[in-house]
Amino acid sequence: MKNINNNNNNNNNNNNNNTKYIVLLGDGMADLPLEELGGKTVLEKCKTPNMDFMAQNGITGLTKTIPDGMAPGSDTANLSIFGYDPAKYFSGRAPLEAINLGIELEPKDTAFRCNIVNASNDIMNDFTSNHIDTRLSHIIINELKNKITMPDIEFYTGVSYRNIMVWRNYPYSEITQTTPPHDIQDESTDKYLPAGNGSDILRELMYQSKKIISQSEAVHDAMKKYRGSPESIWLWGGGRKPNIRTLSERFGLYGHTISAVDLIHGIGKAAGLTPLHVDGVTGYIDTNYKGKADALLNALDNANYIFLHVESPDESGHKGNIEHKIKSIEDFDSLIVGPVLEGIKKFDDYSVLVMPDHPTPIKIRTHTSDPVPFCIYSSTNRFNKEKELYKAAAFNERDAAATGLFIDNAYKIIEIMINGTIKI
Repeated sequence: MKNINNNNNNNNNNNNNNTKYIVLLGDGMADLPLEELGGKTVLEKCKTPNMDFMAQNGITGLTKTIPDGMAPGSDTANLSIFGYDPAKYFSGRAPLEAINLGIELEPKDTAFRCNIVNASNDIMNDFTSNHIDTRLSHIIINELKNKITMPDIEFYTGVSYRNIMVWRNYPYSEITQTTPPHDIQDESTDKYLPAGNGSDILRELMYQSKKIISQSEAVHDAMKKYRGSPESIWLWGGGRKPNIRTLSERFGLYGHTISAVDLIHGIGKAAGLTPLHVDGVTGYIDTNYKGKADALLNALDNANYIFLHVESPDESGHKGNIEHKIKSIEDFDSLIVGPVLEGIKKFDDYSVLVMPDHPTPIKIRTHTSDPVPFCIYSSTNRFNKEKELYKAAAFNERDAAATGLFIDNAYKIIEIMINGTIKI
């Protein structure tokens, strides 16, 4: 396997602004072989003619999105794909999401992700509270604001079950140890409660939230109108405000993020991008795929970089739902990748990157650090020499590995796209 470790400095600010760069990210698409699928992965089982076309006519390989020793989260993985080394720039997941919500963080403040979950009987029954409606979440967050009086503690509504808690003037140098709730689906929560500095406060907040939700008439009335099975909050992913250089400063890139989740928009804002909000995006299999693709194509006339993210394969993997994961990937291919490939034909010079951020295997229902497949499909005047070397029969883990191309650090892929060649 050809191992590419591109050590160029991130100082290329000479990008031709006429070139269009597009990232199509299927969160958690990668998987492990499954007996139920005859030893195939979900990607291998799926019908993905558009991603297969890219693999047959572009450069395809494997890449490592999670640095050694770091947790395999969507935060670190997507930071890599945006072009930032997580080992240098990652300061916690929640502050990235806080950026998108317009929450100002001072140097001594710490943000925590505040999931609304169902963990009744001390079992993590559902880390999404049945994909709770944002309107119900908003009512719950307002109840927490009104009834929790701890100093320096603030709550902010996000999207669905994904919300933010800020601890102003956080008094510790190290962040409280926490566990993502999607990592402990159907498990006892006792051994995963916050630990270390400040854990007593976080545990107390989680305990108080149970009483507030169970006793609130406003919440009970809202549950009759809106989807959701809320029982408590779960705090995790704490960190401080990051400090990174924008993509415009580094590469001359300017444009947008398109996603249902605050994390992607938060990373994008830190990188100097502007979120494009699309009606009907949910982060699950019922999301507005067509609206996302249309928004991307409409924005390209006035942008040279767009990062489009689809959450549904990851959510399906966490649920352990093969049928939903297959549907989400096939919809991603037919409703996102296909229309984008057709729509960019009006431009003379472009590169489209398609990939997952990390695997979310059906078997284990959480993220892993395994390498993931990627493919860059470009207009005819880019990657001319490499296309024959690194084309694949289809877009999946096995065929990507068969090309022999391996990028040690996924944060270098953005340079490969801009340079239009793989430097060996």
